Amino acid sequence: MAAATVTSKGQITIPVQVRTELGLDAGDRVEFVKLEKGKFAIVAATRSVHELKGMIRKRKKPVTIEEMDAAIAWGAARSLRRGDQ
Repeated sequence: MAAATVTSKGQITIPVQVRTELGLDAGDRVEFVKLEKGKFAIVAATRSVHELKGMIRKRKKPVTIEEMDAAIAWGAARSLRRGDQ
């Protein structure tokens, strides 16, 4: 497993094996995609969106309108409790 240390300025050096695997060169951009709480994926921003296929698991059954409404209500209530605006 590749590892990096965060500097006091919040910077890291991406290990060579990770840069190679992502096809990154100097000046390339990366994006941090949240997968779940505490987990992110590093994605080369220069890649095609088609290469992202399969990164996020698809639900076995479609989400209903009622489930969507419940999730929106839950998120809104959570934001209000935390004081988000």
